[in-house]
Amino acid sequence: MRLLGLDPGLRFTGWGVIDVEGNRLRHVAHGVVKVTVGERTLADRLNELFEGVASVIQAHQPAEAAVEETFVNVNPASTLKLGQARGVVMLAPARSGLPVFEYAATLVKKSVVGTGHAEKSQIAMMVGRLLPGVEATADAADALAVAICHAHHRATARRVAAAL
Repeated sequence: MRLLGLDPGLRFTGWGVIDVEGNRLRHVAHGVVKVTVGERTLADRLNELFEGVASVIQAHQPAEAAVEETFVNVNPASTLKLGQARGVVMLAPARSGLPVFEYAATLVKKSVVGTGHAEKSQIAMMVGRLLPGVEATADAADALAVAICHAHHRATARRVAAAL
């Protein structure tokens, strides 16, 4: 089963693709969708984000997608923009017909590192251990962590989604 993990952001959205066979994980690819900033409208930036995520989906053909939930920021305007980016990041796989699952950041960290308040460097280090040879940093490592979390919790997530 091929899984796509996404770590949403308006400027940088991390993505990571893994294959899962039983309890074995295999790295496929990872990267960051970088949205051009400057004198562009929010709508243009969101469209660029959508197209970037859609191209990752087309290139790697995942069966399911998992997205990290947004934390509430101190700045309401920033939180709103991040929420809009997250919506676009969820829309791209949904428009491709993929089931989309959501995971709290604390659950992702706990699933990969063992503590819900891990630092980004700890996440990147554990991703490298769980997926030997992978040297992903920041947003891409976080996205791979989301995919790993989904691999560990997907049976439960499917039962919850079916009950709704």
